[in-house]
Amino acid sequence: MLLKDKVAVITGGAGLNGLGYATARQMAAHGARVVILDLERAEPSAAAAALGSGHLGVVADVTDKASCEAAVRAVLQQYGRIDILFNNAGITQPRKFLDITAADYDAVLDVSLRGMLYMSQAVIPAMREQKSGSIINTSSVSAQRGGGILGGPHYSAAKAGMLGLGRAMARELGIDGIRVNAITPGLIATDINKGLIPDDRMKGILEQIPLNRIGVPDDVAGCVVFLASDLSKYLTGVTLDVNGGMLIH
Repeated sequence: MLLKDKVAVITGGAGLNGLGYATARQMAAHGARVVILDLERAEPSAAAAALGSGHLGVVADVTDKASCEAAVRAVLQQYGRIDILFNNAGITQPRKFLDITAADYDAVLDVSLRGMLYMSQAVIPAMREQKSGSIINTSSVSAQRGGGILGGPHYSAAKAGMLGLGRAMARELGIDGIRVNAITPGLIATDINKGLIPDDRMKGILEQIPLNRIGVPDDVAGCVVFLASDLSKYLTGVTLDVNGGMLIH
């Protein structure tokens, strides 16, 4: 088991058909004790219970620094350590550039980028004390290609910001034994985009993907497990494309 006795915190992980929960399942299967953080309405405790015994669900708002710190205190009280942080929480909005309002911009950047900052700041002291830790951030192919399939330009900005922030963290925190890496998923079949892409448009999208299929959450989860485990112990500051070849470069 790749993550035996590790403690993994996953933000935005309660959606049963999402990337976070798929990762939670795989991490649990590899021996990790998984902590699912999400908003109260997402019922993180129920999601954690569905993984089996020994896992934890915590209500937290990643846009609120005090909430992140309280969540980390609860995890440390329960398990005594944090080995892995998967900054997965994020939202998207289908907006054209001139239609993005200040509220839109704040909402999208706050969850992805501010949430990454606050949660990472909350876990780093414990990881420093351990002299080890792995932080994985969910960016997007839209950060690299200047736009995705559904998200607006502010979504691309948020996800590009995560790449820059993560690389800076990797440089600073490597001396403490903390690795920081990112994944950039392409189009993945989740509840966020279910039914939103017409068949004719989907045909055109598939023509741009060498593997000729849309990804599924487990495709991403396996890559996160790899980055969380000692299989990648000499990797930091890496951006791992998970998009079926959509962005070969």
